[in-house]
Amino acid sequence: MELRHLRYFLAVAEELNFTRAAERLSISQPPLTQQIKALEAEIGVALFDRSAYRIELTRAGTVFATEVSRILGDVRNAVLLAKRAARGPVGLVRVGFTESASFNPLVPLTFRTFRSSHSDVEVSLEERQSTELAAALRDGRLDVAFVRPPLKTSEGLTLHLLEAESMVVAVPTGHPLAACAQIELRDLRNETFILYPRAVRPGLADAVIAACEQAGFTPRVGQYAPQLSSTINLVAASLGISVVPKCMERLQPQAVTYVPLRGEPLQALLGIAHRTGEASPAVLKFIETAKNTGARV
Repeated sequence: MELRHLRYFLAVAEELNFTRAAERLSISQPPLTQQIKALEAEIGVALFDRSAYRIELTRAGTVFATEVSRILGDVRNAVLLAKRAARGPVGLVRVGFTESASFNPLVPLTFRTFRSSHSDVEVSLEERQSTELAAALRDGRLDVAFVRPPLKTSEGLTLHLLEAESMVVAVPTGHPLAACAQIELRDLRNETFILYPRAVRPGLADAVIAACEQAGFTPRVGQYAPQLSSTINLVAASLGISVVPKCMERLQPQAVTYVPLRGEPLQALLGIAHRTGEASPAVLKFIETAKNTGARV
């Protein structure tokens, strides 16, 4: 098993579509399909369910995707540390972020602002799921992370809230609800939801489920997607609806309509976390930049 096999698998797991994954990897689809089959044969378990007209991760595939994401992140971090050691001591801030956070304008603005004023500090970036980011912070593999609360700050971590972002309903453009100016949550009681596993994104998943239950129903989940972008892709394929942070509105604008929620706002919180007692000047400067950026946005 080689690293490229893991990268191939993760691309398919995130896209849930061999054609899109092949385009993302800049390879043709037949070799990608063969590589995935070979990987499944080597492991001895099926990672994808191909019995329906769409592919889905099996339970084994979902577990494998989580571990592969962590492994590839560790490899990228190892390369950066090796380069740093070869150059000699320089300032370094290792930043993690969730996929949904990367779509929020506050995050790229923080990076641009910090680089413009601290060009001598190297910034390494790593995308992971919320639970993995917290573990990487505690283990010292990351210095700071843009996360979606809640976060267990009792475990040696400190969290600064940066923004409370509205959530919107994502529906296929041809769906009757797409014509609505606003939607109440109870209007979704008969809909099939596409959600993200709460085990890896507890903040967003819990907020959606709790809000639906408060509106008088438990959401009927037809599919769990490994990434928020995959959630939007499944909505675009008319496989269900979802509730996502407003910053996701830039995805699939031709196929997905994003409708505001009426009534008490449902919010996706965004914060920056670090180890309690952090003393690195470069890391503290990055945290300060993020907090100042959040105050301006």
